[in-house]
Amino acid sequence: MRIRVLGAAAGGGFPQWNCNCPNCDGLRKGSIRAQARTQSSIAVSGDNEHWVLFNASPDVLQQLRSFPELQPGRALRDTAIAAIVLIDAQIDHTTGLYMLREHRQPWPVWCTPGVREDLSVGNPLFGVLGHYAGIDWHEVPLAGAFSIERATGLGFEALSLTSNAPPYSPHRDRPQPGDNIGVSLINTKNGKRVFYAPGLGEMEPHVWAAMERADCVLVDGTLWTDDEMIRLGASQKTSRAMGHLPQSGAGGMLEWLDRLPATTRKVLIHINNTNPILDEDSPQRASLNAHGIEVAFDGMEIEL
Repeated sequence: MRIRVLGAAAGGGFPQWNCNCPNCDGLRKGSIRAQARTQSSIAVSGDNEHWVLFNASPDVLQQLRSFPELQPGRALRDTAIAAIVLIDAQIDHTTGLYMLREHRQPWPVWCTPGVREDLSVGNPLFGVLGHYAGIDWHEVPLAGAFSIERATGLGFEALSLTSNAPPYSPHRDRPQPGDNIGVSLINTKNGKRVFYAPGLGEMEPHVWAAMERADCVLVDGTLWTDDEMIRLGASQKTSRAMGHLPQSGAGGMLEWLDRLPATTRKVLIHINNTNPILDEDSPQRASLNAHGIEVAFDGMEIEL
């Protein structure tokens, strides 16, 4: 099983277009050691021929250009993307579907019924795409395994995460199972597993069980502290209120990752532009290194 990180940043990317936080300003001026990142998305393959795209970010065209294997060039119009799985209905995970409208047949899109509702009613993206390639919807079950046609050598298991629906959702502030999911990606040939959850706001027992079973966890690295955005004056919401477990502090992601076996590979993804771990010389980054935790970057590859 091969995983390609197409985008490792949270919504807005890094640097964010309108942000002058120390990270964004430092990257533009070259005063910090850091790498630019596009918005969160991964591609997964079990045969190096057919790929499943997880989330379609607003940066999807740039991401596809950076990974030529997704354009095998077997015909005049072609793609190696066999299906698209949507983790949630957020703008930074779905807007890229507009950019893929020239597909020659309806896109096989996997998501929960709640996400389908959000993208049909609150933000009628699916309806708009019906005037172009269209959507061939498949339900992501929240219990048990599921398979995706042409995703040879791969298995999938989804679970619901505690989160909130987007602001345009008919059930905003009335959370429902399936608003946000985590997915275990399974190599059916050797049983190796990766747990992928770019938005993880609470460590529930079933989530922890999935992480304990995984050989690699690719999980929420949005913010370093719970009050990071408030202290910078960028928001009035805490990390947890936005549905993201902070890395530091009591009950933070670092504490949980430290409890995993030493053999488990630990990678943070969906990193907000304000997070000091983006500065490769920061004490926060040094702390991650000491804990054996990696920071995802665009182009990163994981093989199991």
